[in-house]
Amino acid sequence: MKAILLHEFGGPEVLRYEEVAVPEPAQGEVLVRVHAVGLDPPDWYVREGMPGIPPEFRPPFGLPLSPGTDISGVVEAVAADVHDFAAGDEVVGLLRFPALMQSGAYAEYVTAPASDLAPKPTTVDHAHAAGLPMSGLTAWQYLIEVGHDHPSPFQEASHHPMALGSDTTVLINGAGGGVGHLALQLAKWKGARVIAVASGTHETFLRDLGADEYVNYTKQRPEDVVRDVDLVLDAVGGPASRRSLPTLKRGGALYPVYFGEFDDEENAKLGVTVTGTQVHANGAQLAELGRLLDAGTIRVAIDSTFTLADAQAAHKRAAQGHIQGKIVLTVP
Repeated sequence: MKAILLHEFGGPEVLRYEEVAVPEPAQGEVLVRVHAVGLDPPDWYVREGMPGIPPEFRPPFGLPLSPGTDISGVVEAVAADVHDFAAGDEVVGLLRFPALMQSGAYAEYVTAPASDLAPKPTTVDHAHAAGLPMSGLTAWQYLIEVGHDHPSPFQEASHHPMALGSDTTVLINGAGGGVGHLALQLAKWKGARVIAVASGTHETFLRDLGADEYVNYTKQRPEDVVRDVDLVLDAVGGPASRRSLPTLKRGGALYPVYFGEFDDEENAKLGVTVTGTQVHANGAQLAELGRLLDAGTIRVAIDSTFTLADAQAAHKRAAQGHIQGKIVLTVP
């Protein structure tokens, strides 16, 4: 079969389109014929060798490796002990994450734990379905239900999603991206008032998804114009997350998806909590998201599509930023 491999860390040019053996499903696994692959930030973090991650937090991975964790496809074969899926079933999944940071999804075939899979939503094609797993599960586990008891590698405090309702105001930073645009829709599903923060090119898109207010961060700093927010979901995260603290009311919470540096004393003085989690593969939660997608409650936006052979171009698009929804690889 054809697959993308990297034999060294670096820029998009290290992604090679090669021929490799078709994998065989082990106990508890299925073999999936991949039709589409969703791109996620861990794909390019690993491709670069995770230079920004302290060594103590860096998960083990060796070379050569095939990137990718998000797939939509059709079951080709199942192990003898798998009974929930059969050959011919259409499935989606976030594979083995974060136990294995990259699961070889950039390929024509991939093996997957059956527990990581869910039925593919019937109302969308494989490209849109492949955009759902990691981004949708991240939004779900931050906002709705964690669904696991694994601690965040970046903090000791456990993450407990805030109850969302009509009396809740949520600010979503990075609302135009994969996690952000799905988090916006989940917050609206729960009845919350949502303030979307993104660049100016995303305003029409995000208002169409239900954003009640919009802040173009290229013209205004959210911390200068927003106050009394109950919850900030920072889908960008990192060290700059602290700038969102002034937008919160006392008793509010900040959830940085990519955790940064915070001062516990400052948080206590402001009367706010800052917690995060790390997304984990969860077939049952992914099935819930699929039902919401089929019902029209949420939708997955596609920024751009590239063929598997053009994975380098897909990663170059990701490096340009300002992504609206998801970048997807299609597998002929």
